[in-house]
Amino acid sequence: MATIQMFFTYFTLISAFMLPAFGDLSPDFYDEVCPEALPTIKLIVEQAIALEPRMGASLVRLHFHDCFVNGCDGSILLDDTPTFTGEKTAGPNNNSVRGFDVIDQIKAAVNEACVGNVVSCADILAVAARDSVVALGGSCYNVLLGRRDAITASMDAANANIPAPTLDLPDLISNFESHGLGVEDLVILSGAHTLGFSRCVVFRNRIYNDTTCIDGDFAASLQAVCPASGEDNNLAPLDESPACFDTAYYQGLVGGRGLLHSDQQLFRGDGSLTDELVSKYSENPDAFWADFGAAMIKMGNISPLTGCDGEIRGNCRFVNGD
Repeated sequence: MATIQMFFTYFTLISAFMLPAFGDLSPDFYDEVCPEALPTIKLIVEQAIALEPRMGASLVRLHFHDCFVNGCDGSILLDDTPTFTGEKTAGPNNNSVRGFDVIDQIKAAVNEACVGNVVSCADILAVAARDSVVALGGSCYNVLLGRRDAITASMDAANANIPAPTLDLPDLISNFESHGLGVEDLVILSGAHTLGFSRCVVFRNRIYNDTTCIDGDFAASLQAVCPASGEDNNLAPLDESPACFDTAYYQGLVGGRGLLHSDQQLFRGDGSLTDELVSKYSENPDAFWADFGAAMIKMGNISPLTGCDGEIRGNCRFVNGD
């Protein structure tokens, strides 16, 4: 037993020197150092979703909210410390993002499969998001790998950078452009809302006060779930098939059934580019699946830490040494 532990420790210490050191991400980054990494992530994601289909949406959302705050660096996973207040309790994340225990489980299993700490938490988030999409009926896409992990996090940055569900279209476009993403990326990445649920407190104003293209029967049905006050944590699905990666989200927008104000802003019936894109994806699942994978790859390349920047955390909740 002592010999095994010594080997594990030795492998962990030298692993950073064995990893390829280049700035660009690559789909085969772990092929040599740990070929079991990706199959291990896939297995645990599938097990988690089998137990709770909603977890797929949660894992996709973790990757989104990570990338929109100082890049795809795993910072969303860090717990608060005496030196910084992290992103978990920021407004867009508090009582909202979830799945941290699944990421912990994946990290432990991957470290065991790799006999050392060679796979970053940021890469685990990217792969787990893709595997969630596939497990719930979407098409596979190649995840680019080689990210390293941040050694700090920022509540202020999370509050400032994650787009709010109350934003109008010009502000949504501006937010995405600030991250190097265009209008097309905004519409296709918003399609991730084909999965999962939202809390009453988030969509209440939409169903009581919003006049932007809202179906009356839809609003009335939601008011039975979400009263004008109280019951803030009651849930409603983001589209009619929240555990299936399909085009029901876009079909709902065309019918005025977008649950969030920011979602319905993508289709306002004014013939804009976003209207055209929503209509396209509502009618063409193959185009949605193909374009979604490409947009996820693009988003996953927002300011990654590579080479000698950052670190590979042994525990996704803490920087090494804490």
